[in-house]
Amino acid sequence: MIKTKSDYYHYLEQDRLALNLKGTLKERLTHDIWRFEKALRKLEFVKNTASNIVTKSYAVYLQLRVRKLGRKLGFSIPTNVFGPGLSIAHAGTIVINGKCKIGANCRIHVCVNVGGGLAKKANPPVIGDNCYIGPGAKIYGDITIGNNVAIGANAVVNRTFGDNLTLGGIPAQVIAEKGPLDILKKSRVNLTSDSGSN
Repeated sequence: MIKTKSDYYHYLEQDRLALNLKGTLKERLTHDIWRFEKALRKLEFVKNTASNIVTKSYAVYLQLRVRKLGRKLGFSIPTNVFGPGLSIAHAGTIVINGKCKIGANCRIHVCVNVGGGLAKKANPPVIGDNCYIGPGAKIYGDITIGNNVAIGANAVVNRTFGDNLTLGGIPAQVIAEKGPLDILKKSRVNLTSDSGSN
């Protein structure tokens, strides 16, 4: 959660790196997802640190701005859900419950829904660091997903899973005992060995 100005700058930098942006003027003016993420982080900072009527009023203005940008892109993403390093892959429907907690370095795709269970006051999911959420995934209920977990396209996750896994299917089950960091590491090793053999 962003509680200080240094937190705010840290979150922004991690989000920029996660989106693989160079910080050029063209990107700042044309990259709609980056504009949304910057607005979301600014709202989080102002909302979490507002102490008087002026800053609280500014938070209301920022909330309206984030909502407008979100509607344009199809995002319903509330404040204080994602840790630093958020990477939204594409514009398109993403709906996140405001009580969810999702850790650092989350890569999320279109048509994802993360929400509570059947009961009105059911707790929503808690998702760890370094997660990948594939297109169309549905994650719901009072569950916990560990660190370094990949959730495959169109998976329906409605129970708790541990660390370092790849999940897929309806309902989701473990399809590999390695997570996205392990897969990336292996692909980098393969790329290095392939380029060395030429």
